[in-house]
Amino acid sequence: MIRILTDSTADILPHEAARLGLELVPLQVTFEDGISYRDGLDLTPDEFYAKLEACKELPTTSQPSPGLFLTHFEAARDDGDELIAILLSSRLSGTCQSARIAAATCGYEGIHIVDSLNATLGLQLLVRLALRMRCEEKSVDQIVSTLEKEKNRVRILAVVNDLKYFRKGGRLSGAEAFAGSILGIKPLVVLREGKVSLAGKARGMPGAYVQLFKMLDAEGGIDPEMGCLVGYTAHRRAAEPVTRYLTSNLGLAEPACKHIGTVVGTHTGPGAAGIAFFVKGGQ
Repeated sequence: MIRILTDSTADILPHEAARLGLELVPLQVTFEDGISYRDGLDLTPDEFYAKLEACKELPTTSQPSPGLFLTHFEAARDDGDELIAILLSSRLSGTCQSARIAAATCGYEGIHIVDSLNATLGLQLLVRLALRMRCEEKSVDQIVSTLEKEKNRVRILAVVNDLKYFRKGGRLSGAEAFAGSILGIKPLVVLREGKVSLAGKARGMPGAYVQLFKMLDAEGGIDPEMGCLVGYTAHRRAAEPVTRYLTSNLGLAEPACKHIGTVVGTHTGPGAAGIAFFVKGGQ
């Protein structure tokens, strides 16, 4: 049997993971009051954003301990199963390192760790690809080699509605954030090669959506054979223009719309919207 495991930043809720036959390891989110929550378990996305809006300082996330991974790895070893762990980008977190420590402690060759170079819905796309391949009865080697290849084609593009979270995270000065708010400036972010970075700015949300659609083309376009996911932070209506563009302008099937969680959501704040997709060809 092949087990597939990911961490909570893939934004797959526990009940959905159970239905998919997927194992989850949670990160922790700690707010300015010092209280920590297990991501996706002790704190739902709606609860997270309600607390985020009330914060003066951004919350922090911490990687799972090696012990949390070891529990899953030892269970796989004891049952004679192989396990593929598809995890949050090593350029954003030490989650992969914790898993590698646990794998070394377990001493079992059936553990395979994939650094997704992704987060949130990009990570989820790769997890869903692995689940499909498992259903197709592909081997562990086939799944892992495909993931290692395809992860380089995954992108996340997002529109940010409120500059104050960029200011709190140190990506903008207070003066820049104030001036941008007066002018209605909306940043655009991209997750590429394992890192989140500022990709552009536009005036007003309508202009930001147009810029987002141009960025889709600039990145190489969406591979319709691989599927995509649309996401939002706190307010689902923010994702509606993205879904309409994909279905009406590009003629794609309506994608699933998902709540983006803590890793990206901490820095974008509520009201953001974005898309995770595989670029066409070997981009």
